[in-house]
Amino acid sequence: MSRANPQIRNFAERLSVFETRRNKSAGTKTPVVFESFEKMRPQLVPLMGTGGFQVLLARALALARSEVSWLRAVQVNEDGSLAGLEAVRAQTDPAEFLEGGVVLLSRLLGLLVAFIGENLTLRLLREAWPNVPLNDLDWDDGSKKKS
Repeated sequence: MSRANPQIRNFAERLSVFETRRNKSAGTKTPVVFESFEKMRPQLVPLMGTGGFQVLLARALALARSEVSWLRAVQVNEDGSLAGLEAVRAQTDPAEFLEGGVVLLSRLLGLLVAFIGENLTLRLLREAWPNVPLNDLDWDDGSKKKS
């Protein structure tokens, strides 16, 4: 199984940094990168329904497990929330935990780009993160034919 598109992964890392800074100033202790899934849910559920979001996140999780073994202990609930994170977090190095979140987020974003396209994905991301610059994103992995 190949890794996530490097440009999408880079953006997932950037979102993680943004959420970390935001949460430090707010004083929350939620795993920041995993909070991103909750921020995306209000934009995605109207588009695909709760079941569609759950299936999309479950597929992203299945793909991410090939890169991050501890994600095998995480499950997607029927409502699209992630279960098992707190138990794994207590047993996992913080850098590895963050890496797993970045990989999972990049897989989810990659699936969104594949299914609904880059433009709609970017629009949904702008709604969830209006203060994160998105103008420099180029998620073309070179597989598209140039005309």
